Amino acid sequence: MTQPRRHIVDPATAGFYHCVSRCVRRAFLCGFDTHSGQSFEHRKAWVEERLLELAKCFAVGLYAYAVMSNHLHVVLYADPGVAHAWSAEEVAERWTRLFPVREGDQVNEEATRLRAEMLAGNPERIAELRERLGSVSWFMRCLNEPIARRANREDGCTGRFWEGRFKCQALLDDQAVLACMAYVDLNPIRAGIAPSLEASEYTSVVKRLICGDIEADQPLLPVAGRVKAEGLPLTLPEYLALTDWTGRIARADKRGAIVGGPPAALRHLGIPSDQWQDQVFGIETRYWRAVGAVEALLAKARELGQCWLKGAGVMRKLERARVH
Repeated sequence: MTQPRRHIVDPATAGFYHCVSRCVRRAFLCGFDTHSGQSFEHRKAWVEERLLELAKCFAVGLYAYAVMSNHLHVVLYADPGVAHAWSAEEVAERWTRLFPVREGDQVNEEATRLRAEMLAGNPERIAELRERLGSVSWFMRCLNEPIARRANREDGCTGRFWEGRFKCQALLDDQAVLACMAYVDLNPIRAGIAPSLEASEYTSVVKRLICGDIEADQPLLPVAGRVKAEGLPLTLPEYLALTDWTGRIARADKRGAIVGGPPAALRHLGIPSDQWQDQVFGIETRYWRAVGAVEALLAKARELGQCWLKGAGVMRKLERARVH
């Protein structure tokens, strides 16, 4: 049953979320359409560019993304409290950076500056925009709507581009966040369109490989946007090694080819390899509204006025196996 978004995303509390948007009828509106023979691969670059732009303006950290031919995955950390600390001028500047005044295809810089000044002097409007800049729903709305309009203009048509609602899962602990990030970064490999992490396109892991410091000995950072104060408990090299190892498991033709034990990152996290695999590959099938350890899932269920959440049974079984 469809649930109000506020049951998953607390608009007043910081947290990690996995968001998925799918094209209508799951058509290949961002890839190669075999029915028409047309290629829309260039639209993936639109989505990636918009994602990175939004992360710089919203009170979010963009930790993972994968732009596929007919759907999109995003893992982000939203912190509404950060937006509440911004001045009226900063709120106005961020909003007008996202929605500048245009004349045709060109941005009118002077008109945009004047609009920002006018917004900054309107306390009621600033309060509204402040809430939006800390909102997961508004982040996804500001991502999806411009892409849909641009694609419809290109196609010379009207109508829906994305399914009406995006799917959203709360990620309740660091293990859930890292597992979901790996799941998202491995999407092209699992779909059979890329043989390796390095060969994939329009994913956060490729962005990390291009822009990140592979030797960096610091907590894993977002690819764009606000850095979570505590950081994630893996370095970039550890995350890349763990995701690469997990990806080779995902390749059916290489299941028997994997040799050696689990990567050091799993030992660092204290997670058995089978539990890690089950959580990564079950993100969208074994869980629904939230992903996390048993106690975290049960606490979330109580918060929602429920006795149980999908995924709690799986995690309980895995945790019992871990003890024995």
